[in-house]
Amino acid sequence: MSSILENQDFTALATWLNSITAPAIDIASLRIASEDASLRKYYRVNAQNSTQTYIVMDAPQPAEDVRPFIQIAQLFDRLHLTVPQVLAQDTAQGFLLLTDLGTNMYSHALNHDSAHHLYSDATDALILLQSQSQPEVLPEYDREFLLRELRIFPEWYIGTHLGVTLSSEQNASLNQVFVALLANILAQPQVFVHRDFHSRNLMVMDKGNPGILDFQGALYGPITYDLVSLLRDAYLQWDEEMVLDWAIRYWEKARKAGLPVAPDIDSFYRDFEFMGLQRHLKILGIFARLAHRDGKQNYLKDIPLVMQYVRKTAQRYNSLIPLLRLLDVLENTAPQVGYTF
Repeated sequence: MSSILENQDFTALATWLNSITAPAIDIASLRIASEDASLRKYYRVNAQNSTQTYIVMDAPQPAEDVRPFIQIAQLFDRLHLTVPQVLAQDTAQGFLLLTDLGTNMYSHALNHDSAHHLYSDATDALILLQSQSQPEVLPEYDREFLLRELRIFPEWYIGTHLGVTLSSEQNASLNQVFVALLANILAQPQVFVHRDFHSRNLMVMDKGNPGILDFQGALYGPITYDLVSLLRDAYLQWDEEMVLDWAIRYWEKARKAGLPVAPDIDSFYRDFEFMGLQRHLKILGIFARLAHRDGKQNYLKDIPLVMQYVRKTAQRYNSLIPLLRLLDVLENTAPQVGYTF
């Protein structure tokens, strides 16, 4: 057996892989493929006597339920999106054998030469997903869910990462911003939402680009959510002019596809920015939680970019200025001069 199987307790996983006969697996070839922010782990493994590779998901039970992954993989496949196929499953133990979409992530392939083509393919896939959306298929991304995500920010970023306890006045100011965000977001049309549609979950494919991963948390929610995940990526940054250009191109294609986006680009971009702020506040809290609770310190290096997104958006809208003032106090920084709508 490989060193992975020798040095760690992989008895249950090895036993399960040995029980699979179609395709037959060379378990000695098992090696780490990737890890993500959850407890799930991913391994790559070869077929017996072949260079064909597969992905093994190990989702510890009961913390990680693989059934949503299976259900949404089937749904997205029916919608003609490129997703991993589930070849074998043991839902009780949290094991899945999946087809392998390769190793060429968008995050590795994106540059100023490739970005337009890759993002065009990604927005085409996004419109394909959204245009086939139906209510009551996926759980609703409702007010309670959105607010619960927002509250990760004061709990983990402010309380744990900064070590600050907000006063009653500061809490009221932050809640005022949350109310403004939710009013906009909940008024947006609803579609299928991947919820992590960004460069680390999209794979460059020769056919059916992009391959889409990490979709098990998909919901039915705001139409701008996945676009802002893609264009205001927490792990890489583009010039604002490029982001605006790509957003306009998406908006034009979405309108042609009959999607219920805002009728003018200014309103659409405001929706895009308010949705982005909700997502980025959540991400600041999640990155802090991953670092301080789970010991994944590498996420701290991504906080400055996400905070930059937050500040740039907050300074552009009058209803969001209280957030900017709160951040100035919390981080002891001078107020930034911006423009408001």
